[in-house]
Amino acid sequence: MNSLGIDKDPKDTRVVVAMSGGVDSSVAAALLHEQGYDVVGVTLQLFDYGEAVAKSKTCCAGQDIYDAKRVAEERGFPHYVLNYESNFRDSVIDDFADSYLRGETPIPCVRCNQSVKFRDLLEVANDLGADCMATGHYIQRKMNGHGAELHRAVDNTKDQSYFLFATTQEQLEYLRFPLGGWDKNVTRNHAERLGLTNADKPDSQDICFVPHGDYAKVVKKLRPESENPGDIVHVDGRVLGQHKGIVHYTIGQRKGIGIGGGVSENNDPFYVVAINAQDNKVIVGPKEALARDIIEVTECNWLQGDIKDGTDIEVKFRSVMKPVPAKLSIKPDSAEIHLSEPQYGIAPGQAAVCYENDRVIGGGWITVTKNSS
Repeated sequence: MNSLGIDKDPKDTRVVVAMSGGVDSSVAAALLHEQGYDVVGVTLQLFDYGEAVAKSKTCCAGQDIYDAKRVAEERGFPHYVLNYESNFRDSVIDDFADSYLRGETPIPCVRCNQSVKFRDLLEVANDLGADCMATGHYIQRKMNGHGAELHRAVDNTKDQSYFLFATTQEQLEYLRFPLGGWDKNVTRNHAERLGLTNADKPDSQDICFVPHGDYAKVVKKLRPESENPGDIVHVDGRVLGQHKGIVHYTIGQRKGIGIGGGVSENNDPFYVVAINAQDNKVIVGPKEALARDIIEVTECNWLQGDIKDGTDIEVKFRSVMKPVPAKLSIKPDSAEIHLSEPQYGIAPGQAAVCYENDRVIGGGWITVTKNSS
């Protein structure tokens, strides 16, 4: 059994590595090649190359494609660039824009992993005769008597388990994550030792097709109606002002709402409590109006299928938050998550990812939030 858990010599084990052009996936590919595996690098071109070249702090852009190709050439393994613009536009970009029109807060990186990278790219890996596919994600794959499990990364500051909750059991059996047991410093050290051309490259920060974080500009271009003006309404029904399009608002937002002072008692700040997309209204109120302790999710994915109704779990509804305790109630096509303590700023369109200790048991897409009290 080799280090990837496959009963072959490394030289006889073909590994397709998804290479974004960043240091993480480059190190994963270079290390596997150094260990004697038959490595094939694959990079996806996800949107217009000419536009991509000018972007910064993003993955999958023109410079990143070039960097991935350079690493493969210098280390001596084959590398392919696949044009997935149409798939990406249909599965990720259009869904992103439509989600904002519904008053949601989308997470396109999860959709990309779910639809393009871990669906379409795995098909390519199979077509190339690969025994497995590896990525540079910071997440751990562990084996038990029933198969592969998904666990949070050792480095909590880099953990990407939130973005990979939709990985199916079948996909998990095929995937490998060589960096999940390290912190980022180890990866950087390997990049320098291996002499990779992108060893000092900064981590990507923006959504790849949203340069400089200006998501509203992207949505407005795709869906101009997202800027239709409407009312800003207090939770008690008072109209407090006018908004310039629901695309500019997210649940939990405090700044930039567009309401002057002197409206609330003691001049306390307002928060966006809800977005009524049907009536084109932004609902605002005090922080306590944001409190929610019940989350309803759909499009659920449960790993290993041994999750029992009423299981005590921990849940994240934002990637950077610390998991909070909850109880899981599973239904035929959905689930309810009952939080032990009310939380603030939970938005439809986000993902709710469930854990038992460090193990990812699955999750779903948030459709409704409620307060039991």
